[in-house]
Amino acid sequence: MIVGITGGIGSGKSYVCDRLAQMGYPIYKCDDAAKQLMLTDPTLRSQLIGLLGTGAYTSDGLNKSLIANYLFQSKENARRIDAIVHPAVFRDMQSWYGSQPSSSICFVESAILFEAGFNRAMDRTVFVYADESVRIQRAMLRDNADAGHIRARIARQQSSATTRALADYTLENNPSTDIDAELRKLIDYINNKK
Repeated sequence: MIVGITGGIGSGKSYVCDRLAQMGYPIYKCDDAAKQLMLTDPTLRSQLIGLLGTGAYTSDGLNKSLIANYLFQSKENARRIDAIVHPAVFRDMQSWYGSQPSSSICFVESAILFEAGFNRAMDRTVFVYADESVRIQRAMLRDNADAGHIRARIARQQSSATTRALADYTLENNPSTDIDAELRKLIDYINNKK
């Protein structure tokens, strides 16, 4: 059983996945995999250089500022990068999943689970929800950013209402939430869907 976990910035999806890992469940983190693959996958590296030029990489590795600048210039630029990175992550994710014990519940964390089409490989999808004010506070603390910057990032993401409607299950992660109880409910839900 492979379960996708998504949520907007500051929702706590990484925290939820870290708690699931502590409970012994295998976790695949798409963002971490993408960063690693951009450094190690020769095909991906070649495609990024073909798109951005040799400046895409420095002696220290990926030229993050060049890629970020290109990415945020336009939606078309973002689509070009996504068309290179997403298929590589998808292949790597499938390989990872194939190496897991067939009896286990495996979780895939992805901020863009539906936008990237990764949900097509999932047996179930989970949306981690937190109130927007909570998300802004968390992201401000984590990223050392101001509220305006975080609101702008939220505005660029798929809306919570859309993601909630697409997901099979919503897990609440507000400060008043008993996260252990929520995780037990989630595991019960998944086990009942096997």
